[in-house]
Amino acid sequence: MTPPPEYLLEKARNYCAYQERSIFDVRTKLFQWKATEETLEEIIRTLKAENYINEERFVKAYALGKFRHNKWGRNKIIHALKQKQIPDLFIQIGLSEIDNDEYINTLKTILFSKEVKAKDEYTRQNKLVQYATQKGFQPELIWKVLKKEV
Repeated sequence: MTPPPEYLLEKARNYCAYQERSIFDVRTKLFQWKATEETLEEIIRTLKAENYINEERFVKAYALGKFRHNKWGRNKIIHALKQKQIPDLFIQIGLSEIDNDEYINTLKTILFSKEVKAKDEYTRQNKLVQYATQKGFQPELIWKVLKKEV
């Protein structure tokens, strides 16, 4: 049985008020709550009109949060946002919020605080590059930091 649209709208408002949400997140949650397709679209339109959902605001908060708290690099943030079906324009706006100097300093912190056991310096550096790449940083930037060019 489908819950009444008014109930779903109020529940969605509370869901969006708790923290920034993307349209994809709200749509997924409404499907879980058994909303019909037309009810779902109407609720999303209403939430946009009432400014509960704002993709640009979501992307800025998401990018900065993942970077500062999880120490994610740009590549990992881009991938996660694409999974949430965020348009490329908004992704670029969100990434522009990350300060370049802060980005490089975070990368340096990640690289120089990581303890790696290796038989030689070449192997150690490769392991560090692999680690930072998994965190979403660009390999060419990682090598520049390791060679102290940045």
